[in-house]
Amino acid sequence: MTFTCTVCKQSVQTPDNGFTTGYGLDRRNRKVCYPCCGERDKADMRRTGRATLYLTKKDKEHVLTNWPGTLNIEPYHVRIGHHNIARVRYDVWFTFESQEWHGVTYGDNTQLCHCRRKA
Repeated sequence: MTFTCTVCKQSVQTPDNGFTTGYGLDRRNRKVCYPCCGERDKADMRRTGRATLYLTKKDKEHVLTNWPGTLNIEPYHVRIGHHNIARVRYDVWFTFESQEWHGVTYGDNTQLCHCRRKA
């Protein structure tokens, strides 16, 4: 099956693996290809100074990524600390487009990392 990306107007073949759709949806439920999802996430980071990303490990190194994996940022520092409810807290510091950012993930049962641009 193919679809036309709302943003780049490219015709994209959806994967036939049963695990993913091959596209994201915008606020109007229009299909957006994964590379355009990454570009939209970057634009949103620039505009709002906030992002909800995923803190994952790739080859024993931490990586911040968006849902489809088309935005990848390597933090320059990760600190693992304690949290009174979630038991563990991950603080990450990274640079995005020459600006400093900080993100926090609470607990080991999630990868969601709440990120903000430093003032």
